[in-house]
Amino acid sequence: MPPPRPRQFDLIAFDWDGTLFDSTRIIVQCIQAAVVDVGGRMPSEKDAAYVIGLGLMQALAHAAPDVPEDRYPQLGARYRHHYVARQNDLSLFEGVLPLLDELRARHHWLAVATGKSRRGLDDVLGMVQLKGMFHGSRTADETASKPHPRMLQELMREFGTDPARTLMIGDTTHDLQMAVNAGCPAVGVSYGAHASAEFEALGPRFVARSVPELHAWLLENA
Repeated sequence: MPPPRPRQFDLIAFDWDGTLFDSTRIIVQCIQAAVVDVGGRMPSEKDAAYVIGLGLMQALAHAAPDVPEDRYPQLGARYRHHYVARQNDLSLFEGVLPLLDELRARHHWLAVATGKSRRGLDDVLGMVQLKGMFHGSRTADETASKPHPRMLQELMREFGTDPARTLMIGDTTHDLQMAVNAGCPAVGVSYGAHASAEFEALGPRFVARSVPELHAWLLENA
């Protein structure tokens, strides 16, 4: 007998940083440090948080408008230096693993759609507790930076799902705008980089203030 069909969504795609991974504060600090390292003016916490979820070079260019383009490679290298030095301080949000386990048990396909690089995502997906958890993933450097819909479009083609049965979950307006651009419904989480008020114009199905709230909504509605 085939497994039971999920209630509403076959494919659930998650952003990574600030949605599943508790990394927003450290990413902001690494962006700020990298900009200062190359002689730029330190961006505010709000400006540094805004670019989380974008591809690295796009994010750093936006956060450091006074840094010349020919210094972007150095800017990226300094960001990676600071991030690697602190990556052992990062962890999944409490409650994420039980949430993912239960969604898999309900036969949803789970995917990651992230502004991280493929190398960066593979490093964190190598964590013992995440081995084999996700059925697929796309990164900005192998597709296109959010809010371009290519990540979701490729995942939908891979799993043979249509937009109405694909849900995007993320903590930034870039995630929700990507879902809009792909024709997919979305859920926002307000415990990451962007505040819930910023999501309203993008029409998410729900905005979760915590992982337990997200878990409860998905079990009832996904």
